[in-house]
Amino acid sequence: MMADSSEVINNTYNTRQDLLAERIIRGNIYGNDYEVLAETVTNKDGTESRRYPYDSLFVHIVGQFSQGKTGIELSENFPLLTSNTNAFSQFLEDIAGDKIAGDNVVTTLDVSLQQIAADALGDRKGAVVVLEPDTGKILAMVSKPDYNPNTVSEKWEELKEDVQNESALMNRAAQGLYPPGSTFKLVTALEYMREYGDYSKYEYNCEGLDDFSGIKIRCYNEKHHGMVDLKLSLAKSCNTSFANIGSKLDLKSFRNTCNSLLFNTKLPTSIVTNRSHFVLDEHSDEEEVPQTAIGQGKTQITPLHNAMIVAAIANGGNLMRPYVVDRVETSKKKIVKKNVPSIYGALMTAEEAQVLTEYMQAVVEEGTAAELKNSKYTAAGKTGSAEYNSSKSSHAWFVGFAPAEDPKIVVSVIVEGAGTGSQYAVPIAKQLFEQYLT
Repeated sequence: MMADSSEVINNTYNTRQDLLAERIIRGNIYGNDYEVLAETVTNKDGTESRRYPYDSLFVHIVGQFSQGKTGIELSENFPLLTSNTNAFSQFLEDIAGDKIAGDNVVTTLDVSLQQIAADALGDRKGAVVVLEPDTGKILAMVSKPDYNPNTVSEKWEELKEDVQNESALMNRAAQGLYPPGSTFKLVTALEYMREYGDYSKYEYNCEGLDDFSGIKIRCYNEKHHGMVDLKLSLAKSCNTSFANIGSKLDLKSFRNTCNSLLFNTKLPTSIVTNRSHFVLDEHSDEEEVPQTAIGQGKTQITPLHNAMIVAAIANGGNLMRPYVVDRVETSKKKIVKKNVPSIYGALMTAEEAQVLTEYMQAVVEEGTAAELKNSKYTAAGKTGSAEYNSSKSSHAWFVGFAPAEDPKIVVSVIVEGAGTGSQYAVPIAKQLFEQYLT
């Protein structure tokens, strides 16, 4: 590799950056409609500073500059410190003693969706991810709590000290690890479908409480769902039924399916992420199985990863690589580099994706996401209430897409410690669907 490569220059500690900054004005970062998300301004004393017009709104995905670069400010550091304007223009600026305008980064981020996601989440901790299933374009990524990148230097010590409590510096959307709760039932259902060709004949009589390998599993409020098939089990988010399903699975195969869905591996994206965890295997204790099958136990997932699994379902089984940089342009809007959608691979067959889509539509039509029913669009989704401590406090989840018959938008929402997904996460998704589709 050449010592002059962008990977080396992008290193925070490389002095080449300083040399480039002396000659080039750091480029702007734009939204998908050329809204300025980050820009360099020259102060009265001739010094330069980075300005973020939307304050905290994009801080976790766009990043910040002054206290160790993060987000796009870090991943696109080299392009932002490079100028591809024509040589003659650069010559004239050099002669005049002026600095050269660096290249600009145009993102896939939709300002209106980002604002709605942030407003809907409000002051609650959590995260929202919005993407296009057929391209992988990330349209919005919100993490709360947040902070203002314009004042990060003044607040830095306070932010660092608070990292154990609020963790405002962490991008929860890509790095936060949570029990998936009932959203994981999509994975359990997929595994059951793969192992049992007659899955449509599955039946279970839910009485609200059942015992599996000495572990008592309860449905929410011990509700009796009665006789359910696989579709209705998902629609009603029946814990006892899915614990029963888990008891019938081959655990080695289950782990292989989870690994193929990108658990325990790096996600195919340039965004800094944490790896989701699935630890169940053929050597695990029996009592771990029912909890894992309903999305509890030791399983952990990031909101971005959850969005990607659902995006594959929405896209006929194929996962597109998520990306947030659409293109790099000169200051005159000449395209230097254009990112195009690229397929990662098939996470499931088209037939499996179609069945899961039908089941997720049932969640809306006759199940726990009924608030999305009777909208101007059709929706498919899965709610979740993920217990995370001994007092049974729950994170509220929703993952889904719309329109169900021709998916344009995927949403992943988690609200920390809120309660049920149907009450706290679904309304956020509904606002995003309505903004984008109506």
